[in-house]
Amino acid sequence: MTWILAGRRTAVAPAGGAFRRLAPHDLAGPVIRACLTDAGLVPEDVDEVILSNALGAGGNPARLAALAAGLPDRVAGLSIDRQCAGGLDAILLAKALVESGAARIVVAGGAESYSRRPIRLATDPDGGPARAYDRPAFTPFPDRDPDLHQAAADLALRLGISRDRMDGWALASHAKALKHRAIQAAEIVPLAGLTYDAFTRTLSPALLRRAKALTGDITAANAAVAADAAGFVLVSAKPLGPNPLRIIAGATRGAAPDEPAVVPLVAMAEVFRESGTAPDALTMAEIMEAYAVQVIACVEGAGLDPAIVNPQGGALARGHPIGASGAILAVRLFHGLAQGRGLAAIAAAGGIGTAMLVGR
Repeated sequence: MTWILAGRRTAVAPAGGAFRRLAPHDLAGPVIRACLTDAGLVPEDVDEVILSNALGAGGNPARLAALAAGLPDRVAGLSIDRQCAGGLDAILLAKALVESGAARIVVAGGAESYSRRPIRLATDPDGGPARAYDRPAFTPFPDRDPDLHQAAADLALRLGISRDRMDGWALASHAKALKHRAIQAAEIVPLAGLTYDAFTRTLSPALLRRAKALTGDITAANAAVAADAAGFVLVSAKPLGPNPLRIIAGATRGAAPDEPAVVPLVAMAEVFRESGTAPDALTMAEIMEAYAVQVIACVEGAGLDPAIVNPQGGALARGHPIGASGAILAVRLFHGLAQGRGLAAIAAAGGIGTAMLVGR
């Protein structure tokens, strides 16, 4: 068996906000230290740090985070990039590491700074000027590498999910997050004066109708805002600490890159099959809200009860710190799941989906 002993995160700050001066390791260090304190462990207990980061300039940010957190020099740090799914994948890699016996305690999660992301330039092989670009290719086939806003808009058209439904999900996400702001303080490590998710606000149908259109019915209100944050958990082969959460199953799967938003359905199906768990047996689910249409499609496609999904609000109310988003889902489960089984699921560009089942 594998256990999550503690889980903490920073607040999520929109890009250019309270965390604009902080590098990923500045975000990560205090969170890692808080996890150790919660579990009654010391830095010397940690064998490895696995950190997801999608926008940085390399340099092994996991190593920087380990040093910033005051972990022993022997903790080398492993950085991964699986885009949006990376924070959850880091936890599943930690699970495999402790199950193999190669490590006893692993810090796993992600840290992302949209604010501090480097400017990307592609060199010209013929010696011309370098060309700036916003994102790399996620497939080698341009016709199968859609703009993510466009892919979300196309999915809404294909499934007949209206803008009113998407806006309604966004409105509910913000409302739930505001209602539970005081409760979520227990999982947030105060940093740079921020103690709650800064983007969350009171919405109205009239305000949602005025939101800036991105593509089709996808707007600035029903798509998650770019953000800075970090989230981590402690993974162990033993149920140490005051409130361990068991990792029951996990899966990362690829599917059609043309429709990245619904690939979590493939990973969820694998987790349900492996664990023998039916969707109606869940008591809580944290499903990534990169787009409202995405979470609606995944909830309905997997047969989940909407009442148990993102009960304290989701990423539409927080923001989307890419490499940290999956880890934040796991932190939410650690603090929100009082009994029974819970599910986290997330999609990534290129047609990747990750799901993890946990239980108490």
